[in-house]
Amino acid sequence: MSTELAAASRRRVLIVALPILVVLGGAAFWLTRPSSDGFRAAMKAAAPAIASSAGGADDNSGSGILLGLAKGAVDERRLVAPAGANAYEFYLSVLQLEPENATAMAGLRDLFEPAADDIERSINDNNLDEAQRELSLLREFDGTNYKLALLGGKLDAQRQIQIREDEAKAAIIQAQAAAAAGQQ
Repeated sequence: MSTELAAASRRRVLIVALPILVVLGGAAFWLTRPSSDGFRAAMKAAAPAIASSAGGADDNSGSGILLGLAKGAVDERRLVAPAGANAYEFYLSVLQLEPENATAMAGLRDLFEPAADDIERSINDNNLDEAQRELSLLREFDGTNYKLALLGGKLDAQRQIQIREDEAKAAIIQAQAAAAAGQQ
């Protein structure tokens, strides 16, 4: 009888402990997973530059690491793209940690014009979703800039052109389908 009680006791412990272990395992997985493959690649690419950079304790802080990543992204001309691994996002992340960081503010100011040019190229290449994402990044830094207002207008106009072109293509396809159905 005591073995039956011991087995029943073990089952109760297992029934209670198993869901707790599953929840803890899921939480551990969620907390340790990378937030972005682009960010992980940027971290690997910038690690040697960060490790070899001369400096004091600030280089090991979150801001120091992000500034190193931003410098690497600028050197590689990744100003606003790809998502998660570009200079603008790194500088904005520094400002979230240290809102008055002069290096990040200067970097964002210096990159504004070339980043705006990149956005205009995205619009001209009809890569409108990417242009919208990039434009949102610049608006986080300076939402009142007239150039961003102009780019926003150009993006909206390009979206309208794309919608009209898609509607025209759909009308042609419908007309062809109707003609084909009328011939049968």
